Amino acid sequence: MKKGLILTGVALGLSLTSTAQFWDHSNPERLRGTVNNELSEEGIPILSNDLSTIYFVRTFEPANTGGEFDQDIWRATRQEDGSYAETASVNGLNNKMNNAVIGMSTDGNKLFLLNSYLGKKDQKKGISFVTKKAMGWSSPEAIEIPELDIDGEFYQFHVGEKEDVIVMSFVGSNSVGNEDLYVSVKEGNTWSKPIHMGNTINSAGFEISPFLCPTEDTLFFSSNGFGGEGDADIFYSVRGKDWTSWSKPVNLGNRINSPKFDAHFAYYGKNAFWSSNRDGNRSDIYSIEIYTPPLLSVSCSGTNISEFGAGDGSVDAILEGGVPPFNFSWSNGKKTEDLSGLKKSGEYALTVVDAIGQTATTSCSISEPAPPEDVVIRLPEVRYPYGKWDLLVDETINSTDSLLYVYELMVEFPELVLELSSHTDSRGSSTLNKKLSENRARACYKYLVEEKGIDPRRIVPVGKGESNPKMVWKKGDKYFTSQPIDMTGVEKVVLTERYINQFKRTDTELFEMLHQLNRRTEGRVLGLNFDAETAPAANPKLLEYVKIP
Repeated sequence: MKKGLILTGVALGLSLTSTAQFWDHSNPERLRGTVNNELSEEGIPILSNDLSTIYFVRTFEPANTGGEFDQDIWRATRQEDGSYAETASVNGLNNKMNNAVIGMSTDGNKLFLLNSYLGKKDQKKGISFVTKKAMGWSSPEAIEIPELDIDGEFYQFHVGEKEDVIVMSFVGSNSVGNEDLYVSVKEGNTWSKPIHMGNTINSAGFEISPFLCPTEDTLFFSSNGFGGEGDADIFYSVRGKDWTSWSKPVNLGNRINSPKFDAHFAYYGKNAFWSSNRDGNRSDIYSIEIYTPPLLSVSCSGTNISEFGAGDGSVDAILEGGVPPFNFSWSNGKKTEDLSGLKKSGEYALTVVDAIGQTATTSCSISEPAPPEDVVIRLPEVRYPYGKWDLLVDETINSTDSLLYVYELMVEFPELVLELSSHTDSRGSSTLNKKLSENRARACYKYLVEEKGIDPRRIVPVGKGESNPKMVWKKGDKYFTSQPIDMTGVEKVVLTERYINQFKRTDTELFEMLHQLNRRTEGRVLGLNFDAETAPAANPKLLEYVKIP
């Protein structure tokens, strides 16, 4: 670990997304040009907003002001080929103590410096700043942070891009392990005392070289306390509701982190820089190019239902870009990429989220032809207790929910006039069953008129009694209420009393189930020409139940 070689550092974030998760990046390479020197050690890269200038520290350099074991500020200029050259020590900012640029204003006219300009080493550990003059830089001015008292040898700083937050690393009285992360927030013209940033991002090891993104919600730092690849790994964490609430640190992975020491990570738009000794005993500055993920977009194509009741509508999602795998969420609750077998017309909205959290939305509408006159509409099942006309609601069915299909149908086709016919099973007298079925039809009628507000002139309730037993399809031991597509081995069965009674003694469960299928309500289209202005008044007695002795 080379923790003792580069003493302090600050990085100013300049263009980072809020999540700070890289979709992909180039392989790390030593910064091209003359910044890295075979004999010396380079670290704490701080770059101008346009990447034209890099400031860094160089140690073990005989030409440093204080000699080989001193730490001086150096700078280099970006060349046309992307390398950095014209490397030189920065005059006026170096003395015989450890010097470092630990931040830069967005316009490049202010530098934040390690506060080592008071004439006595370690007299006060903190931050100074200088401003650009016509010739060189102004004299350093200290930034006062109340109750900042650093006794340890190692300490580091980071000033946020907005210059209203300072994140620092040092051994404090309440540190969990070695160096911990603290924060000071600017309040007006003064800074708050350092606040410990919590045990989620501070471990029993050390946490150093903090870097806060411009949106101030994501923090990079190096640590040896959360496991990883080597002596120190680079992690990131996302801020919660305050400066002491952070997500569990995430390792940047073994392409950025090496089996040795990696720290001082700084991210600038499409480029990132950090210090690492992966290829030797002394640290060099490395860089990567950040690749932008393909933008996720989604559209859709709908296929209308071919004829009323066909249930063959579909919507196909059309994706462009994004990073798989994708999660799909449709407004009807489906999680598939495409929708098929749609039975209802209307709008279907889709939300897609890709592997890196990009979100895209779209919607498509499909239509259904109006039902032809005199066609019988197969409604969702509406059940009744034996011998009663109450709409059955229990753990197996909610008959009022089933009637919502009728309500939505009437809303979709405002000129539709519908007959609701109810049927009974064959048990009991035919006269009683006729009245029972009339009441069951009126129960549906009352719900749609009184609860859902459908015009009563558009519904005609009819009781059919036991006169029309239901027809079903049977294959083996299974019964189907709609005709299967594959009719191989399928027979039609009319649920007459004689047919059902054969199971009365041998299979009582099937016996009751077949009777229940006969207790049903169906719809038949009477017309598609309802006119509220000319339609005659509804019979008010239809909202009353028939008396049954």
